Parts: sequence; C-alpha cells; structure tokens
Amino acid sequence: ALDSAVTELTIRAGVITGRAGRSTTVGALAEKAAALRTQRVSTALKQSDRFTVIGTPQGRIDALDAVTGRKKFTMDLAVPGAAPTMVCRPPTINGRVGSVANADEVRAMPGVTDVVVITTGVAVRARTFGQCIDAVRALRVSWKPGSAEGKSDETVHRELAAAELPLGLPPLTPSVEGRFTFHFRSNSALETNCAIADVRSDRAEVWSSLKAPIVAKEAIAARLGLPLGAVTVHVTEGGGSFGRKLFFDAALEAVEVSRKTGKPVKLMWHRADDSRQGRTHPMATSRVRIAHVGDTVLSYKQRHTSVATDLGHGFGEILTAMAAKLPVADLGFSETFFQLSQSMPYDFGVSSRLLNETDKGFNTGSMRNVYSPDVTCARELMIDELASKTGKDPYRFRRDSLKDERSRAVLEKVAEVGRWGRVMPDGTAQGIAFHSEYHSASAVLVEIDCRPGTVGRPVRDGVTGPRVTKVVLAVDAGLTVNPRGLEAQMMGCAMDGIALALTSSLHLRDGYFLEASWDNYFYTRQWNTPPELDIVIMPDTTGKPGGAGELGVAASMAAVACAYGRATGTMPTTFPVNHGTLSFEPKPTTPPVPQSPTDGLDHAY
Repeated sequence: ALDSAVTELTIRAGVITGRAGRSTTVGALAEKAAALRTQRVSTALKQSDRFTVIGTPQGRIDALDAVTGRKKFTMDLAVPGAAPTMVCRPPTINGRVGSVANADEVRAMPGVTDVVVITTGVAVRARTFGQCIDAVRALRVSWKPGSAEGKSDETVHRELAAAELPLGLPPLTPSVEGRFTFHFRSNSALETNCAIADVRSDRAEVWSSLKAPIVAKEAIAARLGLPLGAVTVHVTEGGGSFGRKLFFDAALEAVEVSRKTGKPVKLMWHRADDSRQGRTHPMATSRVRIAHVGDTVLSYKQRHTSVATDLGHGFGEILTAMAAKLPVADLGFSETFFQLSQSMPYDFGVSSRLLNETDKGFNTGSMRNVYSPDVTCARELMIDELASKTGKDPYRFRRDSLKDERSRAVLEKVAEVGRWGRVMPDGTAQGIAFHSEYHSASAVLVEIDCRPGTVGRPVRDGVTGPRVTKVVLAVDAGLTVNPRGLEAQMMGCAMDGIALALTSSLHLRDGYFLEASWDNYFYTRQWNTPPELDIVIMPDTTGKPGGAGELGVAASMAAVACAYGRATGTMPTTFPVNHGTLSFEPKPTTPPVPQSPTDGLDHAY
C-alpha cells in the first residue's frame, strides 16, 4: 500500500509513512493483519534507553474536554429514536414485581410512551428524564420480597460470626489477637449506571461503559436468543468505575426494555438506584492471631469472612464468568481469587490466610482492590498491637520484618519524607502501613487529628469526626509508563483509604440500604481532605511494569486506622469508625426515587 521497503518506513504517533509521503495508520494495518487463529510471533522490543514517551510525565488527552463538558459519555450520544428510560425499583434489595395497579394511568401522563414490567422492576420510557422521574414516582406497585428481606447490619453480622473459620488451638507461646468488622460500602461511580439499546427481531446494538465487553456481548446474545454475530456492543467512555462496570446490569435492563417496547431506549439509573440496588463492597469480618516469642513472630493466621463477592464477570470472558456462578466452583473460585491477590510481605514464620463467604442475597462486586483493604487493615493494626506489646517502634518493626529491599525502600521513604516519630500534640498521631500486590509495593504515612475541637466541628448533614491532616504515599510500580498518571491514581487511592477508614459506609435496615444518594454517603469530602499530600514515585529497579490502579488503597486505609488508634489510645475494630452514627434522615423507599429539586440551588439529589 505504501510502495516502500520496510527499511524505508518511518513511524510516528501511530502513523506509518513510506517514501513519497504516502501513509497509513497502525490501526488500519492491524485490522488487515487480524487472523482467526492465534499465532506465535517473535519480536525485538526497543531498549529502555531509547524510550521517549514511557517514563515521562504525560497529561491526559481528554482532560480539557472533561473539564469543559465536551467529553461524550453514554447519555450524551444521539442514537436515533432512543428515548429516556428509567426503572421503578423495589423498596428492598432485589425485590420483584407482583402487580402494577395503575399502568394505564401512568402511560397517559405527559411525555410517557411506554410502561413495561421487566425482571428488575417497572420500566418507564418518556420524552424527558424529568417525565420519567414523575412517572416512576406515580406508579403503584405491589412488590414481592427481595433477597435480603428483613436483614440489617446486626443480622448480617451474626451470620458472619457464625460462618467464621476457626483459628485453631491457642498457641503455647504469647500471642496477640483481634477481630475486625467492615460494613457494606457503595460501589457507585460518579457517572450513574446507564446504557442505550436498540433491539430488533434479528439483531441488537448496545452502547455502554463496559469493563468486560466480551462477557457482556455473550450474555446479551444469550438473553435475547440471538447469535453472537447479531449483537453489536459499543464501549463508551465512562465517568468512573472502580470495579462497578465489570457488571453490565444496565445494558441487560436496556435490551430487555427495548425488546419489550420494540423501541430504542436510553436507560439511566437514578442516584437512589445506585445506592440501594447497585453493587457494594461486601460486609466482612477478619480475625487475626500472631504468635511470637519476644519480637520474633512464629506464626500469622488470618480468617476473613465475607458476604459473598460476586465474581460473575470472571476474567473477562464467558467461560470463567460461568464458572464463577456454578455452585460447585463458587467458593473455590473466590478462594483462588483471594489467595492470588493476598500476600504476606513480612517474615512472619508460618503464615496462613483463609476466606469463607456467606449470604448471596446482596449485589456485591469487585470494588476497588476487592479483599485487600480489609485484610491489610486488620493485619497492619495487629502489627501495631504487637509492636506496642513488645516495646518496638511500629515503623522499625515493619522495616525489620519486611522480606525484600523494594518493600523496605518504600517504607523508609515515607518515614523519611513524613518525618516519622516527630513530636506531636496530644490527640494527634502518625500512622504507617505497607501493602504489596501486582508486582508492586506501596507504603503510606498519615497524620491524624482526633482532638475534640476537630472531631466536633460543625458540618451540615454529616458526621465530622477526625481529620487526616497529612498523607505521604510512596509507590514502586516498577517501570512507570506515565508518572503523572500514577501520581493521580495514588492521590485517588489515598482519598479512598481515608473514606474506608473514617466515613463511608451503607447502613442496612429491613432489607434495604438507608443511603439514597451522594448527599448522605460520605466519601472523603473537602473538609476531610488532607492539607498536605505528597506522592513519591520510586525509581525503577526491575525494568518491568507492575500494577498500580488501586495499589495504594489498602495501605492508605490501614495507615489511617493505625494513626487513629495511636491518637485515641484505643485500637479501632469497626469500620468506618463513624458507622454507628446516622447523621441524615433516610429518604423513603416508596416512591423509590426522591422528587427532583425545584430550585436547583440548595440541594441536588
């Protein structure tokens, strides 16, 4: 196509140019080179000393469009005929429609075109989303019980306690032991769950932000009874995910509504839908026992018990997705995932970690870092407890116990930059923690203020509590492709860790979550964000890239928890620490979504 020898070709920014200036793109050639079978091909990679992009800070190419509103998400797409669609959902988790008393009355409301019963509720299609909300609120539905009917934080906690695997006989040597509880947490993304679907008798086309599009396409084809080639899935950019969009429930709903109405639909979940019927990080407990002689650890045991984590997305294709749902392989699949993702970075003698899961009645998922934040938080708190018991400095105890130089280096770096051990006022303290995963390592040092004046400061409709005033996070992700992107990821991880330790959780009562939007779900807010935040990217010592997207979450949560324990003199055992205080008036579940704001100034739901 370029009428040139290979030696005459140049490549720049994805464009291949031959002699005489003729050019084509890598993408165009890749499409022509695509084969139906996998072939082994050898290639020589560029030497690292010739890199011109990898390892250099790069800004996001879509940043300007994102902040100016020009970036296109699913709900911005103009698919012909696709009208706004929302679902009237049950008052309890996974309830089902019994009957609809006034479907014809709602169909006659302004702008409404369709009202149909689907698997998850009653779908309304209308000219605008405002009309959809009005119609959803007007529906009178008789609901069948849901999968968590009558359950509460207390009942689930009792289930978990009954399912805990034993730690075994008490050791003959001294030991420290602790039990920790982690409440449900929301996996709602900034962009609410949504999808566009156009289903015809012989084909289907779907637009949605999907992290597992192959599984989604195969599941949609199976749901509609269509051959795989008759389903087209367009992956759109999404406003956040953190594991939420491994699941494609909005796409499945959209194709069901489109098939039943015979019309294209633009389906969007309400914020209340996301909080109450969306995916959550499961409630869990973790028990830890460390046996020791003096400051020498002989054994480490951890038994993690969790509401079942839905891993039905598998590893991105249908075979493992199906295997994860099979009763015979279910716990084995989760246990394998657990063991592969958890590590013991310390030289702690005989180490064992086991997972047990119970209760599949909740919509859980692979929320950011899956098991690691809870498991690591419990471990690091017990390390602080052991260091205190043996009269050791928490930082030096960790440093001396870590197995490898990379791990010690990140821990030493945060201690150096964060000035570990500096004198601090009563009611304030430092905390330090370590986590390794994905062939990468991270360490975090935080400072926290738990003094009454800080804990009791007034914040509208919120539980204020302690404030993290400083975070230093060091990360070694091997060969870093984009240091600026890695820095931003670690900032987000630190905010996640603060929220998990102090503020963010769902309250379960009578089979539903009380939270119904971001205004009463307390992710890290501006008044909780540390004034000092330092991210240190360690020099590459491996020459190979590691994983980093969620690497800093677990160490951040653990460091905040350890700092809280040192500042208050009492080790925290329930997370987030403010879960026991309900600071808002729960919104009703019937109607299932709050009324739209009328002034647009004071509050937005």
